[in-house]
Amino acid sequence: MGDVAAKIKVMPNSPEVDLDALQDELEAVLPQGARIRGFERDDVAFGLVALLPTVIVPDDAGGTEAVEGAFVEVDDVESVSVENVGRL
Repeated sequence: MGDVAAKIKVMPNSPEVDLDALQDELEAVLPQGARIRGFERDDVAFGLVALLPTVIVPDDAGGTEAVEGAFVEVDDVESVSVENVGRL
């Protein structure tokens, strides 16, 4: 099996959240076998900026569910949604 790249939108719960620290926390909670290829930032509204990590996961049952579950448990994360998925 190959790998899958998923762009995941992580919304912080306020504009005051330190995005650099949040990036570090997201990298720290990644499940085994997953890795982050890079981060983008998306200005949402009123100073709120979403993080868009591109996560590489094995192409097996469950896909990005473990990553989404880990990200949503991080302090300062309001919501997590998969924006785009593709095979590598």
